[in-house]
Amino acid sequence: MSEHWNSLDLAGLAEACDLECKAAQGRDGRDGRGELPEDFWKSYSAMANADGGVILLGVQEKPRGEFHALGLADVERVRKSLWDNLHNRKQVSSNLLTEQNIEPVEIDGKTVLRIKVPRAARQVKPVHLGSNPFGGTYLRRYEGDYQADDETVRRLMAERVEDSRDERVLKGFDFGDLDMDTVAAYRNRFAAVKPGHVWSDLPLPEFLERIGAFGKNREEGITGLRLAGLLMFGRAEVICDALPHYMVDYQERAEAKTEKRWIDRLVPDGSWSGNVYDFFRKVYQKLTVDLKVPFQLQEGQRVDDTPVHEALREALANTLIHADFSGRVSVLVVKRPDMFGFRNPGLMRVPPELAVQGGNSDCRNRRLQTMFQLVGYGDHAGSGLPKIYRNWAGQHWRRPVLYELREPEQTLMELRMSSLVPEDVLVDLQARLSERFMALPELARLALITASAEGMLNHARLREISTEHPADITKMLASLVRDDLLITQGAGRGMVYFLPWQGQTAAMSFASGDVLASSPGIALAPELGGLTPEFGGLTPELSTLTPEQPSQSDTAPNEPVVIADLGQIPPDELTRLRVLAAPVAERERASPELVQRTVLDLCRGRYLGLRALAQLLGRNPDGVDLRKRILNPLVTNKTLLRAYPNPNDPRQAYTTSMNTTTGMPN
Repeated sequence: MSEHWNSLDLAGLAEACDLECKAAQGRDGRDGRGELPEDFWKSYSAMANADGGVILLGVQEKPRGEFHALGLADVERVRKSLWDNLHNRKQVSSNLLTEQNIEPVEIDGKTVLRIKVPRAARQVKPVHLGSNPFGGTYLRRYEGDYQADDETVRRLMAERVEDSRDERVLKGFDFGDLDMDTVAAYRNRFAAVKPGHVWSDLPLPEFLERIGAFGKNREEGITGLRLAGLLMFGRAEVICDALPHYMVDYQERAEAKTEKRWIDRLVPDGSWSGNVYDFFRKVYQKLTVDLKVPFQLQEGQRVDDTPVHEALREALANTLIHADFSGRVSVLVVKRPDMFGFRNPGLMRVPPELAVQGGNSDCRNRRLQTMFQLVGYGDHAGSGLPKIYRNWAGQHWRRPVLYELREPEQTLMELRMSSLVPEDVLVDLQARLSERFMALPELARLALITASAEGMLNHARLREISTEHPADITKMLASLVRDDLLITQGAGRGMVYFLPWQGQTAAMSFASGDVLASSPGIALAPELGGLTPEFGGLTPELSTLTPEQPSQSDTAPNEPVVIADLGQIPPDELTRLRVLAAPVAERERASPELVQRTVLDLCRGRYLGLRALAQLLGRNPDGVDLRKRILNPLVTNKTLLRAYPNPNDPRQAYTTSMNTTTGMPN
């Protein structure tokens, strides 16, 4: 036993990784020899299904953040019990541990057993207790072990067996579901990137088959459109038939603030195809339109490309090819004066720290990746992220931030366009703290600079941008808190630090009731994690909390009162509306005429938002198909009126015109 720790080392470990302490003293604590606790296996399963972690047997954490070594009198007895159960499939589905993962260590003079639980590969997940993954799978949530719901278990099982999630050949989808303008744009790009390629002159069906958009399921003997082809070239309303949660969202915001006030937005609103390839083309142009390009020539031609262009292409392509489009959050791209933000649904298949090193790739949508690479977008497997980090470092900007959130599952990347030590931040800190700031050690100054520049700080972020030992970082952060230079929220790995004069409200005011508020330990990017509508089941363009929409109290006298969500309707009135909607809501298929008559009845005397209408009618909550097939024709023939002149206004709602008469639909 070579390692000797103390309680302060444990505090550093608790911030550096996921740490679980168990007294392991036996049922009544009187045995004294130690015993493997029954709840050990829940923590083992939860850590394996998350990012791994460390379990210490013989240590008590009480109160939270304070560690007391109790020790194990008979370590070998506990270790043997652990090994016996690891190989018992009735106890746990998979053994991830080796001899090196289970070691006795000394803490404050007491011998305890340290178990390092690695992150399980996706081919092994879910790691579950007993023989049934449903009910036996646990997840790690904010230093606690929680039973996974059936939807999560199914997603883990799909990730395990499907190397490429977009490989699937779809039944009931064909050429008619594709947007041919998108296909033509792709073929033109292909011909430009690969002049003279033998595929360029192939008939369309053969071309789509060669690039992987069409394929054959040899087990079932069917040929048709792959999920990748539908995502790349399909129409948004059709994509939603296969992937009900599909949503892509771009927002440009005028200020470097957390508020979700956008000046330009792109969502599938019926004015464009809404597919992945068109989203990439349109968003890349918006991201780079005002980038400053130095004048340079290559073989007599001006080169309008820079390392920043290349990094943004890689980040955008990575976001799309790694997205779990069956997930509950949207693909989100944010452009602000000070940063670019990218979010995709789903966790990374490779741990973020390994992905950043390069050479480790496990792409979720390999067909999409290939199709992007064929037209010059997206780098070779495992090299995209290192290129982003390298190109960003070449600008002497702050190191990119890449991290995961687990509820709902999503991966986020921030590319900030500010130096590691921004001049304005440095001036502000020196003005506030004067000589006190300059007297601090270098690591402490870096911590305050990062907290100021990024709005918050945690242990993991400081480890990324410094070379100090985790325990030294813990000591330094604790001293800054004692000296009232930082304030904290959360505990353990979830500890987050703020500057006192900025405070938590500066970083969290956007997120009342959201993931950050309920899980304060998460280093959530404000501009990416703030009150995103999908957490409440709303698609972004239908949210009642869009920045341009005032609250009822702020509404001007001539502003229409919009019912954006059924929660705004009194119970008695809601019951009446549900009765009106029942002839459509209770049928899987209803004629367009019946749906139109029902919509007119529902909108009589009130402005109903698209989401509210979709909820009442039992239709897809994004409402895209409802708007295209039902609402727009009614507006065209003037039997339905819009609340706002712009058809794509995110606040849009509908009411019947004064001269419209309808009866109860049959």
